Amino acid sequence: MPINDLTLEDRLRPDQDRLFLTGTQTLVRVLLTQAWLDQARGARTGGFVSGYRGSPLGAFDGELTAAEGAFAKANIHFEPGVNEELAATALMGTQQVGLFPGARVEGVFGMWYGKGPGADRAGDAFKHANLAGTAPEGGVLAVVGDDHGGVSSTTAHQSEFAFIDAQIPVLAPTSLQDVLDLGLAGIAMSRASGCWVALKCPSAVIEQAGTVEAALSRFTFTAPDKAALLAGGLHIRWPDKST
Repeated sequence: MPINDLTLEDRLRPDQDRLFLTGTQTLVRVLLTQAWLDQARGARTGGFVSGYRGSPLGAFDGELTAAEGAFAKANIHFEPGVNEELAATALMGTQQVGLFPGARVEGVFGMWYGKGPGADRAGDAFKHANLAGTAPEGGVLAVVGDDHGGVSSTTAHQSEFAFIDAQIPVLAPTSLQDVLDLGLAGIAMSRASGCWVALKCPSAVIEQAGTVEAALSRFTFTAPDKAALLAGGLHIRWPDKST
């Protein structure tokens, strides 16, 4: 069967190595692939995604809803945000799993999404969440849709400045393959460093469709030697002071 004739159910299967995807479908694939990779190594994790829609990520929530069945099997929960900062605050909360008794999973990987102005308004939530840190088996990827030309926005915008202000590193894919590869690398980086990691998705990148190499064997990441990390680690802790 030609890859562009695959059904949605086919596109959401872990054994599909080459897929024809849109940009927002590729972001869905990032979440599912992370869950499958964790399952393959025996890690008990969950996933959480929340944000606020807006072009060029305006159709993303529709794709997340369409993937509900696959998400249920992968233990991923989608909760649309009331606004961008509440979504970011909810994702900050997911990284606290394991700090208190009763956790059902070892960690929760998360994805925040919004457009450039949403990243501006969520700045305080980003700063607090990034300073608090991520969990070793968690990690957060902040996906922002940038409209450089102001085509579907009241103002042209780019998000790097907002993320730099919050000390969040930014990955900048230039293709759909990069969206998948760097999305998963970003989660691995977030887990290793204790930082949130941003994925910049401008209109020219995310508003396209194409063939993506999606085999799980592509995604192997080497974490830093834990012995070389700072005393006390780099991840979220409780209690922890601001200094």
